[in-house]
Amino acid sequence: MQALPDIVIRRAEAGDFDALWPALRDVFRAGETYAVDRNISREDTQAMWMQTPRATYVAERGGTLLGTYFIKTNQAGGGAHVCNCGYVVTGAARGQGIAGAMCAHSQIEAVALGYQAMQFNCVVSTNVGAIRLWQRLGYETVGLLPRAFDHPREGLIDAQVMYKWLAGP
Repeated sequence: MQALPDIVIRRAEAGDFDALWPALRDVFRAGETYAVDRNISREDTQAMWMQTPRATYVAERGGTLLGTYFIKTNQAGGGAHVCNCGYVVTGAARGQGIAGAMCAHSQIEAVALGYQAMQFNCVVSTNVGAIRLWQRLGYETVGLLPRAFDHPREGLIDAQVMYKWLAGP
């Protein structure tokens, strides 16, 4: 993955949410990639994206927010060494390598936070760009969830569980 030298990825601050809300709202309202209520409120989105995760980050260029991601523990107890991340890129920044830069960054941060693996629980089959990117970054499809996602145009479609071991051998 090629580094994007003009992109800064940093921990999100409470004041960042106002700039992130339109991108998050648009992605969730579209209902095409996240298993989130399409009518989720601004307050519930803020809690889900900014307060519940272990850490939230933003990608910016020249002070303009281009994307965001969170890291959270995927399962409690015996599964707590595996994290889960969610990524959203603003509409204007799509196709510029932002998602790849954030995913590469998230893997480093995940290890720094003590995680040994990363799992994406519901990668929608129609999100071919994300699937291709995750595969290029070393994630494997470890499960197929038949008709697990109700897409607004495609109806019931499959979703993949994707996984990558981050720790040493």
